[in-house]
Amino acid sequence: MSVISVNNLLFAVRFFRHQNTRLAIQSSVAKLCRRNLSVTNSICGDTTYVEIPVYSAKPEESVQQKRARLLYQSRKRGIKETDLVLSTFAHKYLDSMSEVELMEYDKIINLPSNDWEIYYWASGVEETPEQFDGPVMRKLIEHTQNKERESRLVQPDLPVRS
Repeated sequence: MSVISVNNLLFAVRFFRHQNTRLAIQSSVAKLCRRNLSVTNSICGDTTYVEIPVYSAKPEESVQQKRARLLYQSRKRGIKETDLVLSTFAHKYLDSMSEVELMEYDKIINLPSNDWEIYYWASGVEETPEQFDGPVMRKLIEHTQNKERESRLVQPDLPVRS
């Protein structure tokens, strides 16, 4: 008997670029259940959908906490392409962003449920939706164009805390 976790299914969500993400995941879960595979968190009883956490702003966070969280979230996306783009962007710009810019960046990286969308917007493959098209997104697009031809094959080192 095979075991698959809900986290693996949520990871799969990032690879679906169409509007029917919920249906695709529902179908995958239903197939697993029909094959009598053990799915952790007992989701076979209800295969209507796998819940994706909803973004919520964190107004109680200090600016320092927000920067630390955004730095972490920029590095741990789930796909290497987006990891590299966002981690190098955060390394270069996060410390100089105002609180308003930090809130905009927070929305850019946390509202879309699909990291491929962020990557395609930043690389210019797809047009950025109006709700994300602001100064920070334009800076991210410019960063992704890499006009300086910087080497971005690995994520930058994390800052050393004393």
